[in-house]
Amino acid sequence: MAPLLQIGLLVLFAIVIFAIIGLEFYSGAFHSACYNERGEIENVSEKPSPWWYPGITSFDNIAFAMITVFQCITMEGWTTVMYYTNDSLGSTYNWAYFIPLIVLGSFFMLNLVLGVLSGEFAKERERVENRREFLKLRRQQQIERELNGYLEWIMAAEEVILKEDRTTEEEKQAILDERLNVASKM
Repeated sequence: MAPLLQIGLLVLFAIVIFAIIGLEFYSGAFHSACYNERGEIENVSEKPSPWWYPGITSFDNIAFAMITVFQCITMEGWTTVMYYTNDSLGSTYNWAYFIPLIVLGSFFMLNLVLGVLSGEFAKERERVENRREFLKLRRQQQIERELNGYLEWIMAAEEVILKEDRTTEEEKQAILDERLNVASKM
């Protein structure tokens, strides 16, 4: 689990860095997205609407900024966030924030996470296969021990039969022949 923790910390570090940069650039900027300096709604689009409350998609504090950055690096609605920043501050330098965010965050960091996850699953699969082989070998050894104990028990019983006075020579010879037959098979 150590590689997953390390990658998680690396992604968290990248999210915090981009969240801090977003705080510096866009803190409170979304509140004036559709207003001019006098507080009136600008008539720049077909249906301008005031920015009531942005929910958690904003850069007003570090927590919301981290959630917004995470939303951007998962590429789920990042264009909406970019358009909000374009409406608020203009589109001149917004590319300088969003291009590195998408390239580093989405294309690099998330693929790194997926690669580590894939490697961890492969290691776990190998551990399971090794464990399965070990249990199979252990069961086979247990069966061999039980079989050897059973053979020793049969040999002891045959020795008792051979020592009895009531056993005929034919029976003794049959037992000895069968022992030779079993010994040749092993």
